[in-house]
Amino acid sequence: MQPDIAIHRTRRDRIIEKMGAGVMILATAPEVIRNRDAHFPYRHDSHFHYLTAFPEPEAVLVLIAGDSDTIPPEHILFCREKNMEREIWDGFRFGPEAARELFRFDATFAYNALDEELPKLLENQPSLHYAIGFDPAWDARMLGWLNAVRSKARTGVSAPTTLLDARAIIDEMRLFKDAHELDLMQRAADISAAGHLAALRACRPGMGEWEIEAELLYHFRKGGCQAPAYTSIVAGGANACVLHYVTNDQPLHDGDLLLIDAAGEYHGYAADITRTFPVNGRFSAPQRDLYEIVLAAQLAAIDAVKPGNTWNTPHDTALRVLTQGLRDLKLLDGELGGLIEQEAYKPFYMHKTGHWLGRDVHDVGEYKIAGKDGKPDWRALQTGMTLTVEPGLYIRPSEEVPKSFWNIGIRIEDDVAVTPNGCHVLTAAAPKSIADIEEVMRHATR
Repeated sequence: MQPDIAIHRTRRDRIIEKMGAGVMILATAPEVIRNRDAHFPYRHDSHFHYLTAFPEPEAVLVLIAGDSDTIPPEHILFCREKNMEREIWDGFRFGPEAARELFRFDATFAYNALDEELPKLLENQPSLHYAIGFDPAWDARMLGWLNAVRSKARTGVSAPTTLLDARAIIDEMRLFKDAHELDLMQRAADISAAGHLAALRACRPGMGEWEIEAELLYHFRKGGCQAPAYTSIVAGGANACVLHYVTNDQPLHDGDLLLIDAAGEYHGYAADITRTFPVNGRFSAPQRDLYEIVLAAQLAAIDAVKPGNTWNTPHDTALRVLTQGLRDLKLLDGELGGLIEQEAYKPFYMHKTGHWLGRDVHDVGEYKIAGKDGKPDWRALQTGMTLTVEPGLYIRPSEEVPKSFWNIGIRIEDDVAVTPNGCHVLTAAAPKSIADIEEVMRHATR
């Protein structure tokens, strides 16, 4: 799938408009050594790729707002030069000339010309936008370029006097997905849901967590995802009570539940799905009781995802259902409001019900913004926002808990896009009702 370069050019134009004046400098992610001379698979910086679609390492974007009356804005890219010898070893490079034409830049330079050209681009600019403090090495280079400009003060050249964090503008733009982005996220969700369905069909007692992980990764890649969106969690039995369990090296036992939190990344956009199901295909009575509570909490929270509700409304909604369910099972004792106020649920449910989702699995965007009184408050949900809804219950061994509930960990997570009249569940293709899960597993080759 080829990127729509016009969309990325338009995004850069919007950034320039929001800047008003000055220059923005944004580098992509570096290559990272895995060991000796072997690298981890390369993954671009999300901000950089959002604005350029340029896939190579060693690249820097420069946006100059210009003067609307006399000087037009500029879109500039620094990238690696063409090098046929390196291309034999490492693969194709666009080079500055092709990059300028194909990715719609006004000018391009070789990456090794940064130290020569960047100070020139900073001259007489009122402000500088870049990712302050994100990379100490880049901070040092940026200060070097600024000092090079300041050294020309006696010739009448001025350096930027205002330093701004580029992420503030880009984060807010990325929070709202356009139709193109939602199409990519839907594709990531569909591929990831197919992987979960395959894992559901493959699972049986005696397999290893790693075998189910392999099933997932196979279907993510086969479906077209370039990589997993994050390290997969494949947690059987007590391991499901470890929120970020990623070892995935234990056998799966008859009678246990398996919690899978895994998804793929499709052309830079992440899915994020969690499903929990019985290894042997049948929920026990305690598993069923807890699962129905979590599912009811998730469905209620999804219903609360709509324009006008605040970010925290789905969490508060899920919390009431979970806490009431724990009361019904005698795992908590007391009045509902008091239990919530005292956070009595925390031993069983210790995380929020979701997060922003997009190019990063925990995507950018503020959760609280200044209200009418100027104080930070949960922001209202708006059309185009995308988030996860993922309540759970995790029952560790305790004297206060009946043994039949011990080591049961359940989380159910879907990806949800806010629409004008409510929301759309992107990951609905992954089964999650008890009836659907047991039906799929019953008809799988076992």
